[in-house]
Amino acid sequence: MTSNATATTDLRDGFVPFPADLAQRYREAGYWAGRPLGELLRDAARRGPERPALLCDTVTTYAELDRDADRRAHGVLALGIQPGDRVVVQLPNTPDFVPILFGLLRAGIVPVLTLPAHRRAEIEHLTRLSGAVAYLIADRVGDFDYRELAAEVSARVPSLRHVLVLGDPGPFTDLDSVVADGDSLPEVDAAEIALMLVSGGTTGLPKLIARTHDDYAYNARASAEVCGLGPEDVYLATLPVAHNFPLACPGVLGTIATGGAMAFVTDPSPESAFAAIERHRVSVTAVVPPLAQLWCAAVEWEEADLSSLRLLQVGGAKLAEVNARDVAPALGVRLQQVFGMAEGLLNYTRAEDSDELVCTTQGRPLSAADEVRVVDEHGHEVPAGAEGELLTRGPYTLRGYYRAPEHNARAFTTDGFYRSGDLVRRLPSGHLIVSGRIKDVINRGGENISCDELEEHLLAYPGVRHAAAVGLPDPALGEKVCAVLVTAGELPSLPEIKTFLTARGLATYKLPDVLRQADSLPVTAVGKIDKRALAARI
Repeated sequence: MTSNATATTDLRDGFVPFPADLAQRYREAGYWAGRPLGELLRDAARRGPERPALLCDTVTTYAELDRDADRRAHGVLALGIQPGDRVVVQLPNTPDFVPILFGLLRAGIVPVLTLPAHRRAEIEHLTRLSGAVAYLIADRVGDFDYRELAAEVSARVPSLRHVLVLGDPGPFTDLDSVVADGDSLPEVDAAEIALMLVSGGTTGLPKLIARTHDDYAYNARASAEVCGLGPEDVYLATLPVAHNFPLACPGVLGTIATGGAMAFVTDPSPESAFAAIERHRVSVTAVVPPLAQLWCAAVEWEEADLSSLRLLQVGGAKLAEVNARDVAPALGVRLQQVFGMAEGLLNYTRAEDSDELVCTTQGRPLSAADEVRVVDEHGHEVPAGAEGELLTRGPYTLRGYYRAPEHNARAFTTDGFYRSGDLVRRLPSGHLIVSGRIKDVINRGGENISCDELEEHLLAYPGVRHAAAVGLPDPALGEKVCAVLVTAGELPSLPEIKTFLTARGLATYKLPDVLRQADSLPVTAVGKIDKRALAARI
């Protein structure tokens, strides 16, 4: 169902492509298949049209899902959204996410995948940066009305022409009405941008990560192979599905690539997730360390049958060894540690790894073509077992953030290695042990929070002269957010600060957990705030 129509928008405006020689090497080696990402679903529907694809109150087969994706593709094109246009997608964990995503991919339209927790500051920034022409939202989740957010963003971003709403559209367009039948869809180049992911926000506002059809399809296929996914597996999307981890590691896309079934929960609590595991006979899911700890404890009071669950992936932040050793005995599953990034490189522990490696390391690189360096502050490689910064490049690691040339000059070496900012130790086996971060970022329950961004907002509060955000150890979250303020007068209360930051459009997960006052902030020899000294003082 393709035609010779091509994308009308310049996809390479701000996109950093893979060098031609490396791209050729990845194709010849079979890492890149030259097929658009939308064909993952097409292929699965051909292999098993009547197999279950989506599990909720009813069962959607692969044939039905395939037809739904095509109708959505024709619908958005009929609306006037063109191949190559960007569309910001902000949806909760719902089965509708899958046909919507594949409809956009098949239309050659680029989804910009944002998280349900994002608010005006992030959405406005990402919409402007991508030049998005449409914004896809749910009507509301809990007590938050995304239509009000859409009205604010639409008034501020001139490029936005459409707001499409899953549910009650209010003043906007009903997303479910944007469907049509058609005979052909645009031809999609697998070397071009398939979708955009949002960076973890290590410096300032989040960056956009442009993933190509070739590299992201390989990301999903190879991850599914490492995890042993097959057509009998049921994957539960527990984390927000727009995250790289539950989307393609192997996640939803890897499950589709192998013909398995998918279920979704919006609430990852043991009560909700355990019920879904029992109901749908879930075999694989992914969580962050605080959830893993909670689930292990919850088996003492939750009576759900978890016997179908064979693999629990834990990533997003480092899982402490003591907690890693609890997983298998408590939940009766095999633990897989996952250390990766939306920018590319993924590391997994393997089924054949010893319990010691599974519990004490964060895995080894996914692909034989992953190039990994561990270097000191001068860029020199360190011996095995020594700590250094992780640098990487490979067939699914970006070559540059989208429309960020100045940042790219700092984030990449001259020969194209991505400077991850992660401090690691590499064992002779290739397994990595994550020991910290170079970049000024707080990892709160698996969500990266840029200290620079938070500090900029804090400095806007009346009477705040200096501000610093630091991470404090927390047994449940890994780190909690502490804001340290130097003020001209009385220190505002934590609720006052949270209300102020929320009004500025900051996502709720970025709000401080702790507030402290200081007469001055310690600085390093070069005049920068000394975060280590400040954290120690607190």
